Amino acid sequence: MAPRFLRELNHEIRDRLAKAPLELNSYGYDPWGLNVDVARRTMLTFALFYKYYFRVKAYGLENLPRGRMLVIANHAGQIAIDACMIGTATVLEADPPRPLRGMGEYWLPTLPFFNVFMARVGGVVGTPKNCIDILEHGEAVIAFPEGVRGMNKPFRERYKLQEFGNGFMRLALQTNTPIVPVAVVGSEEQAPSLGNFRPLAHLLSMPAFPIVLNFFPLPTRYHIYFGAPMEFRGNPNDEDEVIVKKVEQVKGRIHDMIQRGLRQRRSIFF
Repeated sequence: MAPRFLRELNHEIRDRLAKAPLELNSYGYDPWGLNVDVARRTMLTFALFYKYYFRVKAYGLENLPRGRMLVIANHAGQIAIDACMIGTATVLEADPPRPLRGMGEYWLPTLPFFNVFMARVGGVVGTPKNCIDILEHGEAVIAFPEGVRGMNKPFRERYKLQEFGNGFMRLALQTNTPIVPVAVVGSEEQAPSLGNFRPLAHLLSMPAFPIVLNFFPLPTRYHIYFGAPMEFRGNPNDEDEVIVKKVEQVKGRIHDMIQRGLRQRRSIFF
């Protein structure tokens, strides 16, 4: 029999997912392939890391609007643990619980077995059509405009935001979706990277293959800050220079939130 705390955590996750605004058929699947049982079991693993390993502190969850939203965050740590911790926070601690739809890189479904798993836990390939369909159903989408530029950057560039893509802003304008800026402090130190082994990355058809000091992520303490929603108006088909000005507003807000979080942090691990 599983330990009592594990059973209680499993029940908590089941109850939280039952309260979430998910559109499920009679078999427990949603229109994009999420399966509530697979999501619950996966969330249990994430929740253990959330509560006991990274000991996450989440702030500002009351800022999450009802209905559709785009959660836009900084990206770091070599693997997408930051995405998992943000998504766990919005399920375990938001009221009502808000599962986030991850917009995955185009190469992720090429990994064996991962394409099915990604769909079962709520992720989709990050195409504009997928994102628009999900937002028009009133769902919450999480995206990282830095992409692998942020996730796999060397440790010397920690907490320096990389170039943001413009796609999320065009989608927000097209669907009239509020943007929730999110800052993660703690992810940069979990797996310090010395550089990128490009030949191996090319051989494996991956965008990067970071050279890290530790095989398993360090137990850094995560601080996740959810900012007030930002709303934008305009033509989604405007020239890049018009869109970039709006993107820079979001990037600037996240930068300020990161810097404030770093000033308030007392220790990397505590």
